[in-house]
Amino acid sequence: MVQSTQAAGFNPVTYLRRWVWKMAVATLILMAIGSATRVMNAGLACPDWPLCYGQLVPSQQMNLQVFLEWFHRLDASLIGLMAIGLVALAIRWRRSLAMWVPWAAGLVLFLVIFQGVLGGLTVTQLLRFDIVTAHLGTALLVFCTLLAMGMGLLPYQAKGTAGKLSWLSGAAAALVYGQSLLGGLVGSRWAAHQCFGLAELCNVVNAHLLGIVPASLSVIFLAVWVWRTPALDGVLRSQANAAFGLLLLQLVLGLATFRLHLQVQTLTVCHQAVGAALLGTLVCFTVLALRDCSLTEETLKASANS
Repeated sequence: MVQSTQAAGFNPVTYLRRWVWKMAVATLILMAIGSATRVMNAGLACPDWPLCYGQLVPSQQMNLQVFLEWFHRLDASLIGLMAIGLVALAIRWRRSLAMWVPWAAGLVLFLVIFQGVLGGLTVTQLLRFDIVTAHLGTALLVFCTLLAMGMGLLPYQAKGTAGKLSWLSGAAAALVYGQSLLGGLVGSRWAAHQCFGLAELCNVVNAHLLGIVPASLSVIFLAVWVWRTPALDGVLRSQANAAFGLLLLQLVLGLATFRLHLQVQTLTVCHQAVGAALLGTLVCFTVLALRDCSLTEETLKASANS
């Protein structure tokens, strides 16, 4: 069966990789819409769940806030259906895929289902800040898992020059993820607006501001190390440059957002979207750097055995 599909010019790996990339883009859009929903105070524009005013399309109640919340749920539903399709395709073509692919697809489906449960609780629990933050954190995990799958399915020829860069980029990704959660907590508690005289909320804001330092330094250190590494794969080098550029843009957006106390909604949405893109770029770099090291080790073992 595998030979027949390949003979017909059909490559399951390529098809599945494109499916995963489309899901990743849809997830990034979903997070941006979710951010816009929050800053526009539209989180409860649809008072019920999973329908909106008991309808699939609340045409009579439709306004900007209702549209944002309704479209956010529509995009989430699309990702849910695509996650089911991803698992089905991975199981169907498992003989043509690496063993880890069906398991990774199952993890994506689990995270998407959990994300849907958190989305429902966000509405039924009236935007409780811890649930809203967990909702964002799970969305970022879905996004990162999809990107990791995409990079794992990407054709790649190892050069063996990445060295310990995967550890550095992994640490940077973890720091940026934690910083994203702190930013989500600041937004969900409206801490930037209300920290005056309230120690708890000011601590949340200060933790986010202090978290900028280690997260930024780790990305800068990664970029410098990449620039000083000769013969590094061009894809890894471009990803490191992209991460550095996104960091600079994120710092500018963060400063503007903080100075304006989250009053410019477009800036706030862009700040979160760029942060997610930075995290995703670091995850892609980490997976590709790990492949560079592992494939090189396999080549060395094969040559030694021969």
